[in-house]
Amino acid sequence: MKILFATDGSEYSEGAAKLLTRFHFSPVDEIVILHAISWMPIMSNWESLLTDFREVRDEVVPKILDSASAILKDTGARVSSTFIEDYPDRAIIDMAKSSDIDLVVMGARGLRGFTSHIVGSVTKTVAVKAARPVLVIRLPQAGKAGRIKLLFATDGSPSAEATGKIISSIPFPEDSEAAVVNVLYSAFEDIPERFSMEIDDRMKNIVAKMREAEFKESEKAIQTASGLLGSRFPSVEKFTRLGDPPNEIISAADELGVDIIAVGSSGRRGLGRLGSVSRYILHHANCSVLIGRTD
Repeated sequence: MKILFATDGSEYSEGAAKLLTRFHFSPVDEIVILHAISWMPIMSNWESLLTDFREVRDEVVPKILDSASAILKDTGARVSSTFIEDYPDRAIIDMAKSSDIDLVVMGARGLRGFTSHIVGSVTKTVAVKAARPVLVIRLPQAGKAGRIKLLFATDGSPSAEATGKIISSIPFPEDSEAAVVNVLYSAFEDIPERFSMEIDDRMKNIVAKMREAEFKESEKAIQTASGLLGSRFPSVEKFTRLGDPPNEIISAADELGVDIIAVGSSGRRGLGRLGSVSRYILHHANCSVLIGRTD
């Protein structure tokens, strides 16, 4: 596996690096550490100070890369580092594609540290636009040790299948645990409670048949997802929930105490490159989030 680890030297980035030390990498795995800075605004506004900023950059950048390298050196993987002078989000996205990266790893705050609800602006841009899977790591997971617990939310789509494949390729600790969930949106969800009692028996029978078919599809999606994870996890918990998908997924993750939620980039209810479900989870989950890709 080839990982692109994007860092800005912050506690969020170093926390993400510490989580990677829990994985069981081998010498065939590779971690490329990337730090990127754009000086273009500085050049346009304070060109006279450019020399001073370059001197600061030349002194600080090696320290940022060395700090990440020191954390990751004992992972068992081959570790290298590089610096790019470009907008961070563009540098990460371009390098992930050009260097045939399998997984992009970032801290939750993003490289510039600007907050956009919970995740940073750079992190959000990379999660939305990157053509490779992205693992966004939050600090609560960084300080833990040992096994990792993962919740894979599947809807049976190609995006979900791609997510299952990337999960199976990540060298999680041998005693790690996984659960697979599929959420069915309630047929009566959009009907006010005071009117739902007025639905006649014929309609209730129709809804019941639809629900039966949906549960069969749910079971099929869960079995497919479990099969993808079987080679990596000794046992996989499987269950179906009813309700609003993003809220149910986050609720299940909290109940199970998972370290990572894995979800496809655009499910059946998704819009755009990053679907509405995965976008909501990225912003509101209390744990780290892995976003899979079909590319």
